[in-house]
Amino acid sequence: MIVNNQLYQTVWIEGTSVFMIQQNLLPFKFEIHECKTYWDTCMAITDMTIRGAGAIGAAAGYAMAQAFLQFRDDNDKALSIREARQDIENTRPTARNLFYAVDRVYHAGLISPENAMVEAQKIAQQDARNSKKIGELGSSLIKKKANILTHCNAGWLAFVDYGTALAPIYLAKREGKEVFVYVDETRPRNQGAKLTAWELFNNGIPHVIIPDNAAASLMAQGKIDMVIVGADRIAANGDVANKIGTLDRAIIAKEFNIPFYVAAPTSTIDVNCGTGKEIPIEERKPEEVLFQSGIDSNNNYVQIRVSSPGSQALNLAFDVTPSKYITGIITEKGIIKAHHQSIKKLMEESVNQ
Repeated sequence: MIVNNQLYQTVWIEGTSVFMIQQNLLPFKFEIHECKTYWDTCMAITDMTIRGAGAIGAAAGYAMAQAFLQFRDDNDKALSIREARQDIENTRPTARNLFYAVDRVYHAGLISPENAMVEAQKIAQQDARNSKKIGELGSSLIKKKANILTHCNAGWLAFVDYGTALAPIYLAKREGKEVFVYVDETRPRNQGAKLTAWELFNNGIPHVIIPDNAAASLMAQGKIDMVIVGADRIAANGDVANKIGTLDRAIIAKEFNIPFYVAAPTSTIDVNCGTGKEIPIEERKPEEVLFQSGIDSNNNYVQIRVSSPGSQALNLAFDVTPSKYITGIITEKGIIKAHHQSIKKLMEESVNQ
């Protein structure tokens, strides 16, 4: 994406430092965050300085490479590397791309630290290519005039480049299609209101932010033609884990006979996870529900409590949408049905290519 007349990726590496867009400051401030060590990158993933399936995966791959470089002369290098891997994998337990990237870079790094770095770069480059392909395939599903609902952020910021759920929308606009996007707030962290809306504005795509509980009413009025969301993990049977609230949209879309698509690269598919019931669901700090952040009249970044001071909160970061509610999954290899046989065939073909 071009920001301030400069082309940016969401995350990249220079030397031994990982650089990323500081997403916690968007849309109010655009800053680049530097992670000098693998632990710094771990913290950036944990506190959501960087977020989104592909971006987390790329950052985790870079963190693993940083660990190999950091401990190359350590007296107990093997132990330090294993502990670093565990630290990285503990940052976000639901995100499949994170584990996929860490595993690839870890095994590459057993050959040499330089090999780990090469593999991490390959993962990031592959993520961008896959997202671009998802955009091309997904655009074919969008009619010449379409109103699209999306939930959370699965755009450029959520991947190294292009994104998944938003990539088809970006391409559809370039193809001259009339697209309008309804952007869910996506509480409690408001990734839709803050990140998706910011991306769409930068790309000149007409959109409006809606309260999370407005989707059903808009669907009932015939104002939404299709839904496209991303995914953090896809089980072997087609069940999908995505940002909390995705299940609600899928159920409502089914009721009103509205196509519901999931856009995700094959690296998000976990063939060792039989069904959505096996997907670990991250529970985050209650403060994310109890407080909201933004800027005050002096342009200072502030956080305020918006809930009863005497109450606590349950903050489940993801939910699981059963495959029966999903019209199709848009991958870089093609658009498939969300069921076991389609996914098995897709993954087997990917291995053989």
